[in-house]
Amino acid sequence: MAGWLVDSHALLWALAEPERLSDSAREVLQNPAAPVWVSAASLWEIAIKKQTGKLASPDDLPQIAVDAGFLLLAIQPRHAWAVQHLPLDKHRDPFDRMLVAQAKTDGLPIISADKALDEYEIARLW
Repeated sequence: MAGWLVDSHALLWALAEPERLSDSAREVLQNPAAPVWVSAASLWEIAIKKQTGKLASPDDLPQIAVDAGFLLLAIQPRHAWAVQHLPLDKHRDPFDRMLVAQAKTDGLPIISADKALDEYEIARLW
């Protein structure tokens, strides 16, 4: 699979506050030739934070992301199964762990400001 995987915060910033992105992240996200994937795990995380009042986001965020050119990446059995190979002592956030599993399984670098993801030996752009 080609392209990039965008983390939750980078997706929200790309859509609403692009000035918060790093120059490198903004360059990739604004390149129409670079496929950028949004994981169902990120949408799930944002939905939970929206429901608990920790985050504001539009009700039609998935469609807004698609309209902006993002591709949707479903959680596949191979992704769920790959989580077992990630060490638990590094980072316990289940959404980030799924993103890492998807990145490793599908060979996608992650666009994220989260340095904790570097512990997983995946390519991270920020």
